[in-house]
Amino acid sequence: MGVTKEVVESSLTSKLNPAHLEVIDTSGGCGASFAVEIVSEQFAGKRLLERHRMVNTALTEEMKEIHALSITKAVTPEQWKQQQESEKSQSAA
Repeated sequence: MGVTKEVVESSLTSKLNPAHLEVIDTSGGCGASFAVEIVSEQFAGKRLLERHRMVNTALTEEMKEIHALSITKAVTPEQWKQQQESEKSQSAA
């Protein structure tokens, strides 16, 4: 059996302590492809590539069975707050 959404969430939660985490199984249920949006204080001071590496490292075991991982967002809580406020002001306009 492939990796489940819950397994990915559990690994990322235990290793990166996210303030926000959204994992979407984009494989149709077989566990081969996931999209991840993660907000973590551990990303502070890190470049985007370093953040993506942190996510991949947190999922080392799971990546042996995952064929595709799309990290749609990997931001700090401050960046997340700014993005949310920006999206709200754009939708209100």
